[in-house]
Parts: sequence; C-alpha cells; structure tokens
Amino acid sequence: MSNDLFRPEHEVWRQTIREFIENELAPNAEEWEEAREVPREIFKRMGELGYLGMRYPEEYGGGGDMLAEAIMHEEMPRCRSGGVAGDIGAHVAISMPHILHFGSDEQKEKYLVPGIKGEWIGCLAITEPDAGSDVASIKTRAVRDGDDWVINGSKTFITNGARCDFMVLAAKTDPEKGYGGISMFVVDTNTPGFEVARKLDKLGWHASTTAELAFTDMRVPGDALLGEENRGFYQIVGMFSWERLSMALGSVGVAQIQMDQALKYAKQRQMFGRPIAGFQVIAHYFADMQTKIEAGRRLTYHALSLYLDGKDPVKEVSMAKLFCGRTACEVIDTCLQIHGGYGYMEEYDISRAYRDVRLMPIGGGTDEIMREIICRMMGL
Repeated sequence: MSNDLFRPEHEVWRQTIREFIENELAPNAEEWEEAREVPREIFKRMGELGYLGMRYPEEYGGGGDMLAEAIMHEEMPRCRSGGVAGDIGAHVAISMPHILHFGSDEQKEKYLVPGIKGEWIGCLAITEPDAGSDVASIKTRAVRDGDDWVINGSKTFITNGARCDFMVLAAKTDPEKGYGGISMFVVDTNTPGFEVARKLDKLGWHASTTAELAFTDMRVPGDALLGEENRGFYQIVGMFSWERLSMALGSVGVAQIQMDQALKYAKQRQMFGRPIAGFQVIAHYFADMQTKIEAGRRLTYHALSLYLDGKDPVKEVSMAKLFCGRTACEVIDTCLQIHGGYGYMEEYDISRAYRDVRLMPIGGGTDEIMREIICRMMGL
C-alpha cells in the first residue's frame, strides 16, 4: 500500500513478514488455540530471523527501525489468532520497551539481548484485581531491606504471565505519594516468592498465556529498580503511546483482513440465484466498512508519523486507539452477519476474530479512558 510514511524497502519487509505469518504461524492457529499456548519455539524462530528486534538498537541485536515493527503489528492478525499476536506483541511492544528506555546498560544487556533472540519472554505487570485503568491505586508494595527490595502483592490479566522469564513490574515504593510513589522493577521470574497464581480462561485470545501473578516476600536486588525511584507512573504513561499505537495498527489489520475474507465469501455465496455480494444491502456494508477502515488507517498512520518525529501525540494516539478498536469490532460484527449461520461456526475464522477483537476497546486503556484523555487534551 502506497504511503508517504513508508519507503520501498518497508513494502518489501511487509511482504516478507506477511509470508512468514501466513506460512509459519497461521497454519497452526487451531492447534495453539486448543493448547492455550504459543510454543516457545515460535519466539526463538522469530528471534533467529530478527523479527523480535526490528525497532531495537543494533548493538543489542535489533534492526533499529520502528516502522518495521509497526508494519509487523499491522500484519500480525494474519496469524488467525488474537492470542498469538497478543503474546508476541506483549513481549516486543509492551515489556521490552520499558527496559530499552529506562534500563541501565547492564539491564539492557541482560534482558534485551535474549529477549530479541526469543530465548527469554517478557511481560508487563501493572494491572491488579482492584486497579486497572487507575494505575495510582495499585497495592503491590516494594520495601527496602538493606540493599534489596522485598515485594508483596498481586497482578492480573498479565499477557505472557504464565510463562514469562522476566517481568517489568510496577510497585508502590512510597504509598503516601500516590501516583508519585510508584517505581518500576525488572525481575527474573525464577526469583523465590514469585508464583503464577492461576492461568486465566478468557472469552477470546485462547492461545495467550494470560495469568494472575502473586508475590510473597519476593526479594530482588537493588539493581532490579528500573529507572528512577518513584518515577514509575511517568514511565508507564510514557510507554502507553507505543502500546496503543500497536493496538491501533493491529485493529486496522484485523478489520481489513476479515473484511477481505468476507468479500471473497460474499462473491461466492449464492442466494436467490446470484452471489450475495450483488445485493445492494450487502454491497453497501462493504462500502461503509472499507471507508471506516481507511479512515482508521490514515488516523493511525498520522499518529505514528508524529510519534516517529519525536513528538508526544497523546491525543492523536488515543483517538487512533479509540476509533480503530471500535471500528474493528463493528467491522467484524458485520462480517459475521454477512456469513450468516456459517459465521457462527468455529470452522470459519470470523467466529474466532469476533471473540478476539472484543479486547481491543479494553486492553491498553479502555475506550472510556481514551475519551477522557482526548477531552483533557481539548481543554475540557
């Protein structure tokens, strides 16, 4: 797709990653959905090919090209499983960026190198049973004890949580300061006191190893602190833009893919002696869907361009995430309707996409939070 944002080599990369996804990931979707897990070998395979480090510096084994990672997020829905895309995205776009931006040289060497190789898998542990959108209300506590920190608390809805090798963890280090008393830590999950309390069953994203985590007197060294003490809230907020951009890109991708498949189906499906695509009511569905998808794509690319220019496009990113997540839900609902009874059958990808896409208006910041951010940026 021609766009001023991308150079010719990016379109070559788009075709390369698309072929990999369609040939090596998509054929295994049913198996991984049923197993409720993406094999670790997939992370290693993608690491060997350099696909997990596209935006990371070359000194750590990356490619140094954020646009290449953006393209991957848009193409990942071709894997036919939101859980597969979610686990890979959580590792690449959500957990490791905290280490890249705020980690010490030692932390970057220790975690980014094996993370980019796919040898280690990371997660971001912020959400708690009583604190989701309201990050300042987290209760997980980190207390100094000599040169160490002792952490107690719990986290939930953690993507990759059931099998991660390291986690970027938010904890209160000064509860009296509210959001100004949160710090971030990077922790090895073989640390005594860490426990996967339970693996969570979900409406969709069945292949994702989403978990509830518990920490009981989990002792970590002083150098596990990620960035400055009591600056964790600002670090979290600073990383939201890329996470939300990746979700907007994924929403655009899955909406386009499912609409294309529905169009192919509508041209083949006969009703009253002709393809249903020939009926005006169905044709108009496609006109509306393609218009919304293209509007979402342009909005997302605009926010992406601002982000790459070094700006802080909080409003534009929030708009993209809000619009594209909701558009993807609407498009896929319409595509299922076009499939009729077959859309309700598990043998068609649209049924899985219908379950999986419902997370987009929730994860990474709910639609309600996106609207609040946009309103505040408008001075309301």
